[in-house]
Amino acid sequence: MYYIENEFLEVGIDAKGAELVSLFHKDHEIEYMWGADPLFWGKSSPVLFPIVGGLKDNSYTFEGEKYNLPRHGFARDYVFEVEDHWDDGISFLLRSDENTLKIYPFTFEFRIVYELYANLLSVTYHVTNLSEKDMYFSVGGHPAFAVPLTDDLTYEDFYLEFEEDEIFHRWPLSEQGLILEEPEPLFGEKIVDEESVVEETKIVPLTKELFHQDALVFKQLNSTNVILKSDKSEHSLRFDFAGFPFLGIWAAKNADFICIEPWCGIADSVNHTQELTEKEGINVLAAGDVFERAWAVKLT
Repeated sequence: MYYIENEFLEVGIDAKGAELVSLFHKDHEIEYMWGADPLFWGKSSPVLFPIVGGLKDNSYTFEGEKYNLPRHGFARDYVFEVEDHWDDGISFLLRSDENTLKIYPFTFEFRIVYELYANLLSVTYHVTNLSEKDMYFSVGGHPAFAVPLTDDLTYEDFYLEFEEDEIFHRWPLSEQGLILEEPEPLFGEKIVDEESVVEETKIVPLTKELFHQDALVFKQLNSTNVILKSDKSEHSLRFDFAGFPFLGIWAAKNADFICIEPWCGIADSVNHTQELTEKEGINVLAAGDVFERAWAVKLT
């Protein structure tokens, strides 16, 4: 385990998967991360690379060859090298090797940098294409935050408040974790002036039942941040995800956490061709270029 800290926060990261496991506010004496209870879900913040979500039949084709990748890719299962470590920041590095090349035919460097700025944690992904051809990839986060934040409150006391009004259409998942062809309104439709409409709102109330049909998957939201909060508490967190075109919201069934997942990429659709270059949301990185995205969480 590696730690970074400043006057406000102490953060713990495991070198396996460069996974964020602790986000502790010193003054409030509150742990904001889920404790990875294996009875529900034994992870706290897996990194998703080089794919996000699942592949159709767990496979894809590229340049006429077929490859297999597990759900969310392989980075979360690798031990990252600590490239640099200072008091309030740390940089982890994963390099392609003979094992990754068997299932993902690109040479790369994948860096994850954690940095503290007062009561804010910034997490930056750097993908460098060392191949001599275009690299096709997805990348994303899967951090799980504790709900409730304190023992005197309940899960249902909390809600998500998005930056902008949204028409929340979720993209349902098949039993195999693939994106279905049509979205559906998160809160249903209402009849207004004899027409069926979906109302705009910023608020998503939290209930355990909300995730009984798997994750809430959103595409191209207006918002670039969302706040996890309760009207009964002064403590909250703001999650910034500018630059990520897809957002997942998920919790294991009846578990006391919520994942806020910023994605540059998405699971295959049920009718996908399985050709990597045709995958929805895939990022294309030219030889020698670097891709960078960052999300951040601010604690109060």
